[in-house]
Amino acid sequence: MDFSRRAMLGAMGGLAVGGSIAAMSGNVIAAPAAPVMSPGKDGHFMQMHGEFGWKPHKIDDIAAAMDVAYKGYWYKGYGCGYGAFYAIVGTMAEKYGAPYNTFPFTIMEMFKGGFGDWGTICGALAGAGAAFSVFYGRKESKPMVNELFRWYETTAFPIYNPGEAAQGFKGDLPTSVSNSVLCHVSVSRWSYETKIPANSKQRSERCGRITADVAKKAIEILNAKIEAGKDWKGALAKQESVTQCGACHSKGKMSDIVKGNMDCTPCHSGNEHLGNKFVNHP
Repeated sequence: MDFSRRAMLGAMGGLAVGGSIAAMSGNVIAAPAAPVMSPGKDGHFMQMHGEFGWKPHKIDDIAAAMDVAYKGYWYKGYGCGYGAFYAIVGTMAEKYGAPYNTFPFTIMEMFKGGFGDWGTICGALAGAGAAFSVFYGRKESKPMVNELFRWYETTAFPIYNPGEAAQGFKGDLPTSVSNSVLCHVSVSRWSYETKIPANSKQRSERCGRITADVAKKAIEILNAKIEAGKDWKGALAKQESVTQCGACHSKGKMSDIVKGNMDCTPCHSGNEHLGNKFVNHP
């Protein structure tokens, strides 16, 4: 937050007066305590404020956070991961200051285009999932990620519409269900079904709007988690294909060759482009 010169001088004056009053009254005002570094094994892996030491806050104005997520997508071209993460942690930073405003937000730019334009995980999901992990360890954040990702796989996007504030394309956009959390699949399926090129302004606008959609769902999950604490559990079950394939191809099964929770069908549907994985499968 920027301060005017007058406001800054006033604040400094208040500190000086407060210090004088304390000195006259015999009270001592201690300097702010230095941030606590949590030592790891053999002195390595030290972390300021301890591991998962930042307190999560509920975000009540979700509509405003969605707008921030959308704008964050377009901000200097930093993309979906930046927008989704900033809508959560950045919203807390703007309201509460430190330690949230000490985060190097631009690190999230790497999630753009499915991580460095490799088309892997959707950057909006990666940014939101990273925000969960700012506050919660794997045991608690994993169910939150599961809920967000399963919702993403089965939802027709985009939903959010910025109206006249649109920065890439104004108006309604067609939707599609990706059945996948991968950027490559999500974008390709939308472009295939809508006949809109993947490198068009409309597709960029689609991803900006999805950033807002993901931020909204992630904040709803975070708010519910804060309210319920360790008792929180997601509502969405594994995809049918994951359960079916996992009967043979998961830990402890007859053919333990699969790791993950993604819907299997986008890559193993048995069509001519992907190979015969379901048809005539043993």
